[in-house]
Amino acid sequence: MDVKCAFIYGDIDEEIYVCQPPGFEDLDFPDKVVQKPDDILIHQEKYIQEILVKYKMDDSSSELSPFTAQACLTPDESGKFVDAHLYISMIGSLMYLTASRPDIAFAVGYCSRYQSNPKESHEKAVKRIFRYLKGTPRLGLWYPKGGSFDLHAYTDSDYGGCKLNRKSVSGGCQYLGECLVPWQSKKQTTVSLSTGEAEYTAGSSCCCQVLWIQHQMIDYGINFLHTPIFCDNEAAIGITKNPVHHTRTKHIETRIHAIRVAQEKGFINIISIDTKNRKADLFTKTFDKPRFY
Repeated sequence: MDVKCAFIYGDIDEEIYVCQPPGFEDLDFPDKVVQKPDDILIHQEKYIQEILVKYKMDDSSSELSPFTAQACLTPDESGKFVDAHLYISMIGSLMYLTASRPDIAFAVGYCSRYQSNPKESHEKAVKRIFRYLKGTPRLGLWYPKGGSFDLHAYTDSDYGGCKLNRKSVSGGCQYLGECLVPWQSKKQTTVSLSTGEAEYTAGSSCCCQVLWIQHQMIDYGINFLHTPIFCDNEAAIGITKNPVHHTRTKHIETRIHAIRVAQEKGFINIISIDTKNRKADLFTKTFDKPRFY
């Protein structure tokens, strides 16, 4: 039976057996899910302990952030080669963990750019992520009971952050009240010519996620309109609210202008935000320890 599709189109009258996903096993209650009366906390502490042992990082010291603010990885052509298979395996283990740890999404994506030819400097950066996980094994996604259910989003971008091809990274996160639902940290497909263009591209990606959530919530009888998307770049906000194409926007791919259409129709409302309150920064930049927390 194709359970994933069957439940969408009707009720399932059969008895279904499922297994707990890796990293969430509870040997005492293998068929139960732990839930507190007032909230749900999703973390992968057991999985973190397993990968620390697997890569012999369980006796290492811990770190307070996955990257330093000065971190800047390059191809490092003159660097010492390391085991590529081990490096790829470590990246894969961390990729699985990002399902409940958005705080490492940017760092893991950054290190994954060098899987084809990893050097000692790249491996050192990956090991720092493991040391950060060792010090924060119980961090995860928190979903409190009650409270506001308003949809809002944050968007951000670096500018030419990838040293391999000078492409920028789009970052975004969407909240229902205090609950983080989806988040994104992804390298853009084209090279941006300005910070405004990079931020505009990131905003369009974030907007698509917001529109998807709006569409899904209609099935539950909830209709979100004028969803605020917070952005700190005035140029990107200006492009979004200006329906006229000019020399600064004519070269931008048509699909990226979806955010402009959504703004015109009232589905979203892009709003300026100060730098200190940009939650999407987590998905596009490295931080010093005080700012990270």
